[in-house]
Amino acid sequence: MTQNLEKLPKGSFERITVSPEQAERISKPSVSFWQDAWYRLRKNKGAIVSLVLFALIVIMSFLGPAISPYEPNAQTITHANLPPKIPVIENLGVFDGVGTLGGKEVDLYELKKVEVNYWFGTDGLGRDMFSRVWKGTQVSLFIAFVAAAIDMIIGVIYGGISGYFGGRVDDIMQRIVEILTGIPNLVVVILFILIMDPGILAIIIALTITGWTGMSRVVRGQVLKYKSQEFVLAARTLGASDSRIIWKHLMPNVLGIIIINTMFTIPSAIFFEAFLSFIGLGLQAPDASLGTLINDGYKLIQYQPHILAIPAIVLSLIMIAFNLIGDGLRDALDPKMKD
Repeated sequence: MTQNLEKLPKGSFERITVSPEQAERISKPSVSFWQDAWYRLRKNKGAIVSLVLFALIVIMSFLGPAISPYEPNAQTITHANLPPKIPVIENLGVFDGVGTLGGKEVDLYELKKVEVNYWFGTDGLGRDMFSRVWKGTQVSLFIAFVAAAIDMIIGVIYGGISGYFGGRVDDIMQRIVEILTGIPNLVVVILFILIMDPGILAIIIALTITGWTGMSRVVRGQVLKYKSQEFVLAARTLGASDSRIIWKHLMPNVLGIIIINTMFTIPSAIFFEAFLSFIGLGLQAPDASLGTLINDGYKLIQYQPHILAIPAIVLSLIMIAFNLIGDGLRDALDPKMKD
């Protein structure tokens, strides 16, 4: 080995010196936790496409009733049961206003001498389905977002207090949660709606009676995980109050889980509202929501399938978009998924 080293020519090795500034320089730019999460979320094409799709649905829920020349509840009996008709697209053989009458396909717009176009057709009372679908989407989204926000607030506060203080406080609070979760959610909601007059307020309150229990359990588990960590012990040693430890030290670490859980709560609330409206316990006529529109449409599925298909497609798109966004956020906010 010594002989091999002696045969190496001079200049085979070069001494490289690095200045202290270059040695300590960080080549990769420093980013915050949320910047890194957004970078990872952008790489999830399904989540980004779903986010854009959901944004378009939200925009149309407000813009649709505004651009339609007809009020959602305005009735024109002579224009009843018209199929969809969209200019330009009708040249492709779809949405051309052609319907079945007496076993024959005819242009119902010409037959009834209707000179205007209904993009989504009309229902049995001659109401414009375009404005009703987007108005119903707006109502369903409002109910779901408000119910999810209330569930998040109650669940975070309840679960945070239960997990942080522990002991007898935790035992009592968790027994209350177990009692609420032991009762079927549908039974509680139906009984509550029967007590109150059906409407938006009744549905929101009914959805939040037991909806917060899932969030509270998730937050409690995370608080139990973090409250014995070194940074919490250090804050307590320095004299930080319980409220400061909870809101300044524990909640920021649990925020990612809260956001993800809320994103999965919203589609559940939308579906539950649609279910209640479908069985007649939600909004009452003439108010529109996705559930009431689907309830009206399934009765006419053989003759006017568009009345059922359009709100059902909108509801399905919202559910799929939210689930894909929730999956993307779960991966983006999970430190284990970091590159």
